[in-house]
Amino acid sequence: MLIGDKWKVLILRDLLTGTKRFGELKRSVGNVSQKVLTAQLRAMEESGLVNRTVYAEVPPRVEYALTELGQSLKPILDAMWDWGEGYKASFS
Repeated sequence: MLIGDKWKVLILRDLLTGTKRFGELKRSVGNVSQKVLTAQLRAMEESGLVNRTVYAEVPPRVEYALTELGQSLKPILDAMWDWGEGYKASFS
């Protein structure tokens, strides 16, 4: 249930490469609304997968990064990727 939503997997994929700001995530994840992305990030923060850092600047800057727990999902996501590539290749 922690990563069952399609958006969460895409968010994890994009945060595996490093810290991102909200706008960067919105562009890289794809056709997701701001409301849905915000809800997914909040849920992932509550689950301990994502850290949210707010900088006291004008305009405010918010960055998202994976926690150690979030980083521990990398082997699982890599295995899912490998399986998907093999599946896709079976139809070529």
